[in-house]
Amino acid sequence: MIKVLEVGVALTVISVLTVGAEVYPPILLVQPQQIHIAYGETPNQIVISWSQIAWTEKSIVLYGFNGQLTQSKLGNSTKFVDSGLQKRTQFFSKVILDDLIPGKLYTYVVGNEYELSDEHMFQAMPEGQDWSPHLAVYGDMGNVNSRSLIRLEKEAYAGIYDAILHVGDFAYDMNDLEGTVGDEFMRQIQPLASRLPYMTCPGNHEEAYNFSHYRSRFVMPGDEGKMYYSFNMGPVHFVSVSTELIFFWYYGSTQIFKQYEWLKKDLEEANKPENRALRPWVVVFGHRPMYCSSTGTADCTRNESITRVGIPVLHIYGFEDVLYDNGVDLAIWAHEHSYERLWPLYNRTVMNGSYEHPYTDPKAPVQIITGSAGCRENVSGFVKKPAEWSAFHSMDYGYTRLLVLNKTHMHLEQVSDVQEGKVIDEFTIIKTFHGSYDKTGKKRALELPINLIEVNQRIGQAAKQNLP
Repeated sequence: MIKVLEVGVALTVISVLTVGAEVYPPILLVQPQQIHIAYGETPNQIVISWSQIAWTEKSIVLYGFNGQLTQSKLGNSTKFVDSGLQKRTQFFSKVILDDLIPGKLYTYVVGNEYELSDEHMFQAMPEGQDWSPHLAVYGDMGNVNSRSLIRLEKEAYAGIYDAILHVGDFAYDMNDLEGTVGDEFMRQIQPLASRLPYMTCPGNHEEAYNFSHYRSRFVMPGDEGKMYYSFNMGPVHFVSVSTELIFFWYYGSTQIFKQYEWLKKDLEEANKPENRALRPWVVVFGHRPMYCSSTGTADCTRNESITRVGIPVLHIYGFEDVLYDNGVDLAIWAHEHSYERLWPLYNRTVMNGSYEHPYTDPKAPVQIITGSAGCRENVSGFVKKPAEWSAFHSMDYGYTRLLVLNKTHMHLEQVSDVQEGKVIDEFTIIKTFHGSYDKTGKKRALELPINLIEVNQRIGQAAKQNLP
């Protein structure tokens, strides 16, 4: 007779089974899973992370190029306890590869002293600034109804992308069902995230237990649990911010101030002439938009959204002035389960470059919302009469492609999964000068388009014509 005496809540072993007088040893559950990578703090680094149920003494990565696993690195493993009722336990491993040859294609496996994973591949970041990063960008992708995932994986295998930006809201939610939803989501994205650096920012759906799942699962360059960071990629300086700190202030109000001061310092450094000469493009991404045309009562539907102007009444720690004053070229948001392209704007005022070419030398940051990758909450609707700063919107499930062509041209496309991968919107930002926008009163741009609808109809054709 076989009798199960106990199953430990930590799920690290299946407890003793008695077969007559014999005792069966604990079953070891150490298979690496949920493998994903991210850029490190320097261009020659990649951080590889994974999960396993049981603790082991070693966390190891074997890697090399030409299919040969000739190098190895050791890392560390950290115990993670979900804060649900069952207190499920697993161990998150992290290994930093810090000797990569720029542009080389690497093969790697991860594991421990007992078991190794299947082989995976990634390409190290190319050297310098004179190359063209191509990224897939989206937010709000869940375990259920992840409509864009298959197409993204196919495009990743085809070698289209260099990296991913996931702009908040994962799994829906990572803590749900005692954390098993988060585990399954990380397994779902493994074919994508084990191949391409999966760069992230937190959303409101990561809030549970003070963002513990997000902080523990994703290792971003220089983040160290703060949930904001920046990194360089070719001619671009990317900045990831947490729009959530100000909404969930009860986890610590000082972190709102610390992020704001860090953001100012980071952008001021990126905006120095010598840094703009190296990396002219500055792109900020965070979860909740400053503006949107969505139905409902989301913060971005308000004239004075918290993301834009900061704490109500006091109007401090908002993002809009900081982005404007430091010449941010593009701001990427999600949260709304839709896609929306905005005209360049500041303080609810359209500030296009010109009538014919609104995205050529715009007078304020360009902004998009891309939160329609698919989740169990479905898509968001739009108001019947959007404000004049709304240039294009769609409720189709989909995602955004961002291609930095060179130091003067950046091209964006919106892909519809509803329409079998059709590009439903595209435009090119052209900057002959990168730097701070006009600070002399922050005036409305000259040559404001009279007929915004007419101009919007020309964007698709103009985008293609402006490609170098």
